[in-house]
Amino acid sequence: MSTAVALPASPDPLPDVPNLPRRLVAEALGTALLVAIVVGSGIRAERLAAGDTALALLCNALATGAGLVALLVSLGPVSGGHFNPVVSLSQLVQGRLPAREAAGYMCVQLAGAVAGVIAAHLMFGLPPLALSTQPRTGMPMWWSEYLASFGLVGLAMATGRFRPGLVPGVVAGYITAGYWFTSSTSFANPALTLACALTDSFAGIRMMDVPAFIGAQTFGAMNATLLFHWLCRPAATREKQRPAAPARAWRRRAGVTSAD
Repeated sequence: MSTAVALPASPDPLPDVPNLPRRLVAEALGTALLVAIVVGSGIRAERLAAGDTALALLCNALATGAGLVALLVSLGPVSGGHFNPVVSLSQLVQGRLPAREAAGYMCVQLAGAVAGVIAAHLMFGLPPLALSTQPRTGMPMWWSEYLASFGLVGLAMATGRFRPGLVPGVVAGYITAGYWFTSSTSFANPALTLACALTDSFAGIRMMDVPAFIGAQTFGAMNATLLFHWLCRPAATREKQRPAAPARAWRRRAGVTSAD
């Protein structure tokens, strides 16, 4: 004869895993908002700083850092919060993102970046797009973009493996610092770089200077991916180290509803 026992409380449902269309929309939206923050705050800062470039750069950097935290915390759980083609490329190289999805991420990031420029320009009464006349070229600038991208990808990888909850703060803090310690003001993002060629404002870069920036960013990101993948190998999980539980104990944990 069986004796009924109370059912245990049901475990929390598994979190909803966003499908690819939702992730692509999150990446496009996040990249567009990021570019709007960078370009828009640059326009506002330049207008209010009355020629004080240091003050304008400070305002631009603080707005970008604060915006990055907000975007990574809110949209990161949906798509991973790349908002940057070299981050998606790094995930592809690590085997964490399939090639088809990585290509989709990069396409929507570029489209979102252009939309972000248009959005920023319309807020300030400017033409939707305007080619930049701001020169940013030469070995110091290229080396700056290499280091900026190397640090961005490497620190994000290290933090993601050991302290994932701190990734938004680490990434935003590094980019805010990059505005000041690099001569290029730390673009570190091919989508943002291309977008900034379409704005003749404080954050602009000449279109002819874009390919070298993107090359340096990609090289730096790939070097960081290889180094930090080796440097920050995750330790074996406790589940792998723990011996298998006896079958009877498993049955108890699974919530058997009757006893013989």
